[in-house]
Amino acid sequence: MSDPTVVFVAGIGNSDPDHWQRRWHDRLTGSVWVEHRSWDHPVRNEWVSDLEATIHGIDGPALLVAHSLGCTLVLQWAAEHVGDGVVGALLVAPPDVHGPAFPGRAVGFDRWVPARLPFRTVVVVADDDPYGTPEHAAGIAAAVGGDLVQVGSKGHINAASRLGDWSEGWAVLDELRSAARPRSRSPR
Repeated sequence: MSDPTVVFVAGIGNSDPDHWQRRWHDRLTGSVWVEHRSWDHPVRNEWVSDLEATIHGIDGPALLVAHSLGCTLVLQWAAEHVGDGVVGALLVAPPDVHGPAFPGRAVGFDRWVPARLPFRTVVVVADDDPYGTPEHAAGIAAAVGGDLVQVGSKGHINAASRLGDWSEGWAVLDELRSAARPRSRSPR
């Protein structure tokens, strides 16, 4: 059994070259980026289908690394697909889809019903994220049976936060990847 393929799930507008997601994708040989027809006018059902197709196009298990609306996408995908082939998820800066800052051009993303996920999940939040409060992120972590990591004042944990390679987040991903690696069995 192989190491999980890291699948990057960006949010509205996609992640530019200065975003930690792009930097990590460049760093991780064999990682995959979920692509969408429209990054600026996301439609839930299209994005769920895109994620499903990407996961099913991978040979072996997948580990999802999502940011912003990508977190919401992962949660909505998992509610319909029961985690097929996914062994873990890192959800960074999940937005509050009912909050005042949530973009109205994102269609259909307010239907997620919280449920425990069948794979290890880590939710990361900043104290000053304009799109989702620490309480909102804690609620998601509790609902999905995941761990919560608070990273202080880092805004929306995106390129505007000027995190570069974001070593603190990389350490969380590295731990999640280690936990998701298949264990070799000792001969009896």
